[in-house]
Amino acid sequence: QVQVVESGGGLVQPGGSLTLSCAASRSIFSYGMSWYRQAPGKQRELVATITSGGTTTYVDSVKGRFTISRDNAKNTVYLQMNSLAPEDTAAYYCNNFYGSWAWGQGTQVTVSA
Repeated sequence: QVQVVESGGGLVQPGGSLTLSCAASRSIFSYGMSWYRQAPGKQRELVATITSGGTTTYVDSVKGRFTISRDNAKNTVYLQMNSLAPEDTAAYYCNNFYGSWAWGQGTQVTVSA
């Protein structure tokens, strides 16, 4: 069973930045990878995806602010988050594009003054 470990979350003021990391226990080379988030009382939301070829897509609410990237040599996916807003507060998770691996613990991002 593939395991993923998310890290890099924390408390940040509005307008601030964070970079999240997701380390997988196997090669991600052939996988599209995605970041998801879940705010309290809400369903998990797909935030960003990067294909195996490097094509990226984003949910409208984060376009221009978030950047997903990958380092296949390290089996790691990143999410650079800029201009953070309170509505970005959520637990952030990564998985393959289909969400078929076991979910990790996530990393909490809290945007608050």
